[in-house]
Amino acid sequence: MNKTKSILYKKSVYFILSGLMFLFYACNGQNTHTGAMKTKEHLFTNQLINQTSPYLLQHAHNPVNWMPFGEAAFEKAKKENKLILISIGYAACHWCHVMEHESFEDTVVAKIMNDNFVCIKVDREERPDVDNIYMTAVQLITGRGGWPLNAFTLPDGRPVYGGTYFPRENWIEVLNSLSSQYKTKPDKFIEYAVQLEAGIKKANLIEVVEGSPEFDSSTLNEMALNWSRNFDKKDGGMNYAPKFPIPNNLLFLLRYGAIMHDQKAIDHVKLTLDKMAYGGIYDQVGGGFARYSTDMKWKVPHFEKMLYDNAQLISLYSEAYQATKNPLYRDIVYQTIEFTNRELSNPNGGFYSSLDADSEGEEGKFYVWSKPELNKLLSEKEFEVAEIYFNLNNKGLWENNNYILLRDENDTIVAEKLNITPDQLSIHVESIRKKLINKRKERIRPGLDDKILTSWNALMIKGYSDAARVFDNREFLEKSEEQMRFILEKQLREDGGLNHNYKEGTSNINAYLEDYATVIEALIDLYQTTFNEDYLKKANRLTQYTIKHFYNPESGMFYFTSDKDPLVVARTYELTDNVIPASNSIMARNLFYLGQYFDKTKYLEISKKMLHTVRDTMAKHGSNYSNWGILLLNLTQPYFEVAITGKNYLDLLNDIEQFYIPNKLLVGGESSGDLPLLKGKFTNESLIYVCVDKACQRPVKNASEAIKQMR
Repeated sequence: MNKTKSILYKKSVYFILSGLMFLFYACNGQNTHTGAMKTKEHLFTNQLINQTSPYLLQHAHNPVNWMPFGEAAFEKAKKENKLILISIGYAACHWCHVMEHESFEDTVVAKIMNDNFVCIKVDREERPDVDNIYMTAVQLITGRGGWPLNAFTLPDGRPVYGGTYFPRENWIEVLNSLSSQYKTKPDKFIEYAVQLEAGIKKANLIEVVEGSPEFDSSTLNEMALNWSRNFDKKDGGMNYAPKFPIPNNLLFLLRYGAIMHDQKAIDHVKLTLDKMAYGGIYDQVGGGFARYSTDMKWKVPHFEKMLYDNAQLISLYSEAYQATKNPLYRDIVYQTIEFTNRELSNPNGGFYSSLDADSEGEEGKFYVWSKPELNKLLSEKEFEVAEIYFNLNNKGLWENNNYILLRDENDTIVAEKLNITPDQLSIHVESIRKKLINKRKERIRPGLDDKILTSWNALMIKGYSDAARVFDNREFLEKSEEQMRFILEKQLREDGGLNHNYKEGTSNINAYLEDYATVIEALIDLYQTTFNEDYLKKANRLTQYTIKHFYNPESGMFYFTSDKDPLVVARTYELTDNVIPASNSIMARNLFYLGQYFDKTKYLEISKKMLHTVRDTMAKHGSNYSNWGILLLNLTQPYFEVAITGKNYLDLLNDIEQFYIPNKLLVGGESSGDLPLLKGKFTNESLIYVCVDKACQRPVKNASEAIKQMR
């Protein structure tokens, strides 16, 4: 189904179900800032106590009789003939905490829930398949979605109603109305369930585009033009709030601008990256980015920090540095990696998932500062520097006389204002940061979600690998390879498949397409950083497994879940790029790269067929197809196969990476290699071969000559 048809169908289902809507009310909850507070002694304990997810464990002592998602809960609902409540959230979700505190910790509310429903808690990061189904249902019913996500279903799991955050009194209304109506009009609920089930399945139908795949640059140009109409030309990003850093959007625009010589696209990327790096969305003290900005100026973040955002932003800022040589971007990469090492790295291997927005029941308390506190911590000169450098003025003022540290001018301008040199400024700023980081160690930290997700870890592994290649940094590469070994040792099963989740020695949950796609992508990236062919061979084996268990030859796309997983209402696809690119777009690019490396026509055919299916939608909805757009760039513009051989191959690789050529595939080795692209390219000299479609120009001995052949 194309996007237009999908939207029309969703609207029709919305109106069909509107007869039920008078019973219910929900709001987004814009004013409450209460967090969930735990007591040391627990009056209640439910079945979530045996789970490993920090989010589920947060609810293990609610008076609600929560159960984990599974057959036992559904059997209980069928036996007792009760509706099921499937409540979905994640550990760093502020409004999830609010609803827990207001309703799920309340014994009056809990009694209504326990008496009338079988209540299931789901960590959306552990079970994105479950989240996808019920998010689709809620969007069909209400026209919007978000977390916490609360879906009501029949005992067999088919949804009948849902919403996001409900204030306590509205939640009680919904619970009482649903339970009463289900007892008196059960047939109506079955009717709604049938309609919603059909809607979910139809929303996941893929309209196969006939004809052989053919591509040209007109789609790219129209895509960029339509997209640019919504650019915020003052502060970067899009011209609306909240503002999310969507790394793949900016990566596409950067590559499109460089390859198609569109300076406006490049300038927009630079503006956005600069404003984000200077804004409150970036932790000016400890490094790392928050999930999004609540305003147009990137000032006020939603303070949670997610692994997947920071992983992709490391890759993005590394590539942007390669393109621009802006030292600000290098600083952002190094500081964000330092943050990741310090706060999101498991000493035994793997990266943790997220840091909460809240601490001590307040959003952002860990990250903001008052002037009296800063005056006490800093020397007189340091405070003078901090006032100007970090905007301790109306620009940085937030709530309760606290300041969000942010920047708005480069170091040269600030140094001139302070009548000091840029080097002196740098020394002062570094001293300020160290003092503030040390002070933070005394504060109560935000909650840490310490589960290790295969897909998000793969994104960070790629981030370290990209930074290692661009900055020729051995430590980054060692960390990347070390973490990939962890994934392959702990998450790869004997049958060749992956697991999705790891926590305290337990590897579980059969992996989703996102896990395979991102691990394959990271393995390809590590090959391009090291030229170790073992990475490509592992990527190829995982690709073969993915085709066997996820690929649907009729639709030409990959299902999100394996054929080994039990069906949850419907088997879905993930096609549109979001904060994390769609797993299908990542797989399409993986197949393109591996098709080149191994000369596999089948891989290239699948990749092109996938792109052919979404091509007609891309021009109008560019931001939803940015990762697909990178593949389209590769297929419509010259795509260089760069082979580097000989004793000095790693030095030559580093020399090549001093230039920005995003439309290239790297391959190489010292004296031998099994890849088709390396055949006949080993001599007694160190050489660089620049090829397109396996047709090579004369080999050259240095990077600058090779770059000339690509420009």
